[in-house]
Amino acid sequence: MGYSFNIKMDKANMAFAQRSDVNVSYKDLGAVCDAVRYLKAGVALKLVDRLAEKAMPVPYRRHNKHMGARSELHGRKGAYPIKAAKEVRVAIQNAIANAANNAMDGDEMVIIHACANKGRIERRYPSKGSIGWGRGMYGRSATMHSDLEYAKIEIALAYPDSKGLSKNMKYFISRKGSIEKIVSRISKDVKPKQKEKKENKEKGTEKKANDSKIQEGKKEQKAEVKSEKKHEVQKAEDNKQETTAQGKQTVPANGAESAGANSE
Repeated sequence: MGYSFNIKMDKANMAFAQRSDVNVSYKDLGAVCDAVRYLKAGVALKLVDRLAEKAMPVPYRRHNKHMGARSELHGRKGAYPIKAAKEVRVAIQNAIANAANNAMDGDEMVIIHACANKGRIERRYPSKGSIGWGRGMYGRSATMHSDLEYAKIEIALAYPDSKGLSKNMKYFISRKGSIEKIVSRISKDVKPKQKEKKENKEKGTEKKANDSKIQEGKKEQKAEVKSEKKHEVQKAEDNKQETTAQGKQTVPANGAESAGANSE
């Protein structure tokens, strides 16, 4: 199977790698290939590792209908193609190995060609003996099928000062050629906002827990104060009842003494 790379260059100073019959969406593979194109192979491996770890999203220039916008991409549409990133990583590693086999430094070479296309398609029909009328190879739903589409990945490496590079290639290589900036951008955390949100959320939960504990303590104090007041009120009522009872007992005794004195 040939390559779709058709630029007239000295292919002796280039390294190629190809993977066919890859069971991954070619749309996701295309987005990852767009992200690693015109990067040095070593930097591209770091970038793909970050994608496989779901540490950063990939912008989708095409096939992005009903896809959400990402704050990390400044409002552009993107996603996290983890499976596609792993497959592209294998293709880049194969290209670097092919370059090393030809006595070239693959890590310092630039990915001048990275693409993913649709491969062969397998037609899959429902089983003949599946339950329900017309679910097999007979009847109304005999044409029901679910296709299995395979994809094809192509990677081409070349030195940034190679002859035969087009003006667009040189422009994009120079634009992405600041390796220190790219490495620093890849190495640092690309989700500071989400990390800050998570920390703020944790702080908020801790604050809520502390506030709830404080409120519970206040409620307990109020309950204790209420119980103490109630106990004092009950004690005062008991004392009042005792005094009234003692007064009732002393009044008849004094009345009897006065009655005896009068009879005498």
